[in-house]
Amino acid sequence: MHWIYLSLAILFEVAGTLNMKLSEGFSKPLPSVLLVVFYICSLSFLTLSLKQIEISVAYAIWSGLGIMIITLIGYMFFAEQINGLKVFSILLIIAGVVLLNLSGSAHAHEQPKTHQSGH
Repeated sequence: MHWIYLSLAILFEVAGTLNMKLSEGFSKPLPSVLLVVFYICSLSFLTLSLKQIEISVAYAIWSGLGIMIITLIGYMFFAEQINGLKVFSILLIIAGVVLLNLSGSAHAHEQPKTHQSGH
């Protein structure tokens, strides 16, 4: 369930960022309100995901995937440019997220360890 929470946190973060752009500096009321609502939802779901996922891993995934999705949305809908350096930088972020997960730390809280005492 914690991965679902993290996925929802990412989707709401992307929606909040998109509405940040659409609010045109808080000059448009509806996107301005939606921006706040979506970020509250995003941070709430991110907080719930932290019950089972380490904060470093959850935040890396949340921010990394958010950056990737927003970059694609900016390119497709707002005619923002993507160049080789931007693509390479995003790939580095994704590689970092993958390496964090492969390190085993992403699943550290899923299987609680029992404390053995020698008494």
